[in-house]
Amino acid sequence: MERMTAQDLTTFLWPDELGWTQDFGALAVLDGRGLFDPDGRLRIETVRAAIASRLHLVPRFRQVPYVPRRGLGRPLWVDDQSFTLADHIRVEPLTPPGGEEQVLSAAENVRRRPLDRSRPLWEMVMFPGLAEQRVGLFLRVNHAVADGVAAVSMLSALLGPGSEQTSVPEQQWTPRQRPLDAELRRDVRHERRRTLTSAWLMLVRPIRTMRSLGSAWPATRQSLRDWGAPRTSLNRRIGPDRVMALVRTDLATVVTAAHRHSATVNDVLLTAVASGIGALLRARGEPAEGVVMKAVLPVSLHDPQSELTAGNRLGQMVVPLPVGPSAADERLQWIARQTAARKGVGPPGWAPIPSGGVVQRLFLAYMARQRRANTFVSNVPGPRERLHLAGMPVLRIFPVVPLAGNVTLGVGALSYAGQLNITAVGDRVQCPDIGLFTDEVRNTLAALGVSVLRPALS
Repeated sequence: MERMTAQDLTTFLWPDELGWTQDFGALAVLDGRGLFDPDGRLRIETVRAAIASRLHLVPRFRQVPYVPRRGLGRPLWVDDQSFTLADHIRVEPLTPPGGEEQVLSAAENVRRRPLDRSRPLWEMVMFPGLAEQRVGLFLRVNHAVADGVAAVSMLSALLGPGSEQTSVPEQQWTPRQRPLDAELRRDVRHERRRTLTSAWLMLVRPIRTMRSLGSAWPATRQSLRDWGAPRTSLNRRIGPDRVMALVRTDLATVVTAAHRHSATVNDVLLTAVASGIGALLRARGEPAEGVVMKAVLPVSLHDPQSELTAGNRLGQMVVPLPVGPSAADERLQWIARQTAARKGVGPPGWAPIPSGGVVQRLFLAYMARQRRANTFVSNVPGPRERLHLAGMPVLRIFPVVPLAGNVTLGVGALSYAGQLNITAVGDRVQCPDIGLFTDEVRNTLAALGVSVLRPALS
């Protein structure tokens, strides 16, 4: 019996009521030669067969959330009794010759449509119509299914590293029946006993409890110190529409630039983000000199030894970003010192997510006025080897992150097969000038000696 955690629930049940659908995913480009029939139509059944042969590796993609009646505990995952792969994989052709702008627009149109909650919360849409028989692919997943690290694990399992055309038949799958109310009641009683036992052990082992609290105090104290983000136009209540822009880089040169300054790849990314935010503020006529913005970085708490992860296990780290005019290398060195200091206080704990429907609704309402973060930056390590779909190589993968509350700009980065691909996602109304941001990101990366390639979807 797999109950949803408080983090899962906050991204599943309530954000849609406020227009902040928490779907995220990956935008990819495939070399589609071999996927088209003589009439130029994409062989979608070939794609579905390839996914079907590996779907047993991602069991969550055949499950739906079930909300039991009051008194039977939190929502849980159950097998979809009428699962059909055709409901989740489809084709939406572009008008050739399609380019980056058309793919981004098509992906946003897909993201804008709510997922059917009576089915597993994911879908894959193919966009044929690009030059040289390349095919765009947008895989989106509701955040309740997985966080960023878990989603990359699922993507790697679903596509696979082999270049050979798959011939593995679809494995026989029989859905399990939904738990009976009596089973749910027993599970609720068991959970209550476990909670009471944990509380009792904390009381009867005060020394161990105090040590545990003491070890968490440095990170808690740092989190309290980081409170109070500047008030700028980046923090306004968001709407339902998004705009995206892409930056394509070479991972090896990012690593070289980071090592040259005794920094990390993440420090280089944050330096470019800080420069981009500064450019946005100056273009909007807002002060940037001496302004230090706050960026929230999700930190994975998944077991690195696990072969396949699912669900949400995230902590958070807040990093200050100086956005005033500055040389790129000086900004990088300053940010590297800040991130090193925060890592030195110990690993981050769980993100502070309350439990209980009413409390979570109040928490989400507060997010529209929060002052903890100006922006959100996610950097997830992806597959080192090139993935394939139905024998066709996946050339590039760009992450697509969700927004919530009053954070109008989010940045996702994903390393993949020697690349570091960056996606900026903005609220369409509040951040229509996102191109200024990504232009400055490119300029900063180039100033640090990072190879920046164009166009992003080539």
